[in-house]
Amino acid sequence: MTASLASAIDLRQIAPPQRHSLIFNSFEALLPGQTMELINDHDPQPLNEQFQMRSPGLFSWSYLEKGPQVWRVQIGKSAKVASAASGGCCGGGCGG
Repeated sequence: MTASLASAIDLRQIAPPQRHSLIFNSFEALLPGQTMELINDHDPQPLNEQFQMRSPGLFSWSYLEKGPQVWRVQIGKSAKVASAASGGCCGGGCGG
């Protein structure tokens, strides 16, 4: 199944203090399997590290463009999010 793009956010147009809350709120609004694209004027690698701390294994991160003027990153919400929210494969009663 191919991930579907839910939104694109041009961070160059957003005030720096508002960026991370917008990004994380947008990620939370994604359905499993959906992606969002970030457009920025610098490498957002520190954001990747924040995602790894907040949502380990529950997101994908793919560079679509790597500067030097524009960086574009596609962030996807993993299908694992749905099973984690429901307690796993069978509501938490698996003996696996």
